[in-house]
Amino acid sequence: MKTNQIMVRPMGDYTITQRTNDGKFDCTNLLAQWNSANKNNTKKIGDYLRLKETREFVRALMEEPEFKDGNSHLLEKADYKDFPKSIVVVTRGKNGGTWMTPLMFLDFAMWLNPAFKVKVLKFVQDEMIKFRNEAGDNHKEMASAIQKIVSKDFMPVAMKKVSEALNWIVFNQHEKMIRNKFGDENKQRELAQFEKKVADLINEGFITNFDNLLNYLRNQYQKRNFPNIFIRVYIE
Repeated sequence: MKTNQIMVRPMGDYTITQRTNDGKFDCTNLLAQWNSANKNNTKKIGDYLRLKETREFVRALMEEPEFKDGNSHLLEKADYKDFPKSIVVVTRGKNGGTWMTPLMFLDFAMWLNPAFKVKVLKFVQDEMIKFRNEAGDNHKEMASAIQKIVSKDFMPVAMKKVSEALNWIVFNQHEKMIRNKFGDENKQRELAQFEKKVADLINEGFITNFDNLLNYLRNQYQKRNFPNIFIRVYIE
């Protein structure tokens, strides 16, 4: 699933935002949080981007296959705004800011505070984005399976109810865009696996109608959360 989503993820006392379409991180958001917490030591993204060490780091990145784009000559200029868009992108409007590729984000965060090093290394290496995209793909597979057991007219209602049910099972709550707000690798992995399991159970004939499916989801919610509380998604 390549549709861009903005993921919000915890990193120590800070929250980090990341795009799913290219994996870039919002450094403007991180810097705002840093400056708010360190009013006597505020910093600017431009200060980092103008560093000789930053330019050398970008030059080294551009030697890597995934960043080569024929624009290495841009580094001869003094203006950091000419950095390749494969590494740094400045956007405006909704979700605007300075977005950096994970490796550069790591370097930027450690420039803010060397104590970030361990947290950032662990943070960047996880596979949360992979599982968010996998969950999107599995969602499509699950929808194709559900089409086999409900009518075409009922399909939108069925998908809404099943999606809400999965949110309750995995996140123990439901609200709009909750899957993006929970930027946790384990939760995204669990969601992806659960959607795949639902699709497999239908395709293999273990779930044959929508009532069966809802009963299965209720049972899963009871097992994973509170045994005496039924899931809040059901046919009226």
